[in-house]
Amino acid sequence: MSTTRATAMLLRATTPAMRSSLATRAAAPPSAVLRCIPNAAASWQPTVASAWSRGFSTTPPEGEEKKEAADAAAEAEAEPEADAAAGGEADEAAELRAQITALEEKVKDLNDQTLRALADAENARTIAKRDVGNAKQFAVTSFAKSLLDVADNLTLAVASVPTEELEKPENITAKTLMEGVVMTETVLTKTFGQHGLKKYGEVGEKFDPNLHDALFQMVNDELEVGDIGAVLKCGYSLNDRVIRPAQVGAIKAA
Repeated sequence: MSTTRATAMLLRATTPAMRSSLATRAAAPPSAVLRCIPNAAASWQPTVASAWSRGFSTTPPEGEEKKEAADAAAEAEAEPEADAAAGGEADEAAELRAQITALEEKVKDLNDQTLRALADAENARTIAKRDVGNAKQFAVTSFAKSLLDVADNLTLAVASVPTEELEKPENITAKTLMEGVVMTETVLTKTFGQHGLKKYGEVGEKFDPNLHDALFQMVNDELEVGDIGAVLKCGYSLNDRVIRPAQVGAIKAA
């Protein structure tokens, strides 16, 4: 026990009469105080001894001992509860982190599924739009192919009659008939163009394997190698799609 605590206990142990006597003697002359010390010491000895023994005793009072035991028991009981509470909080935090991770994975999967669904829907719209466009543009493909033979026959009919024969007076009827055939061919070609059906294939054009079928090769000094030297059947394309390639003869080197 420290000196300060012992002193405090000694002061508490003095009675009011003792403190009054001390105050009176403190105001008296020093010689008088010295004469009173033996008597005061004798009268205070039992009280001071009792306080001193209480202050320096290693055995605490019975009430204080019980209080300390109760406090120790409460602390011992509180420690497992605090540890259990801390462990519970740690487990709860770990569980929350696991839930957050699972939710993040779920959100990622849903986002991926949404993007894939949007991409599939966009592809479906693009394909449907293209199919509708193709249906509009090429719905008459079969009908146009069936008319190509008619156009070929009209072209052959016009080319089969020499112009000088039509100028003879006795062939006035044939001339009139030929004019009708030419007009029919012209109207048919114009109608083809209005529906996207175009005729191609002329002598002197460059040979293109995507547009022409070379049935034979020929030599012609007036044309370059790779040019078309003869056309047997003209080609036709519907909206820039070849529905019949031109049948031609290509120029080769001499």
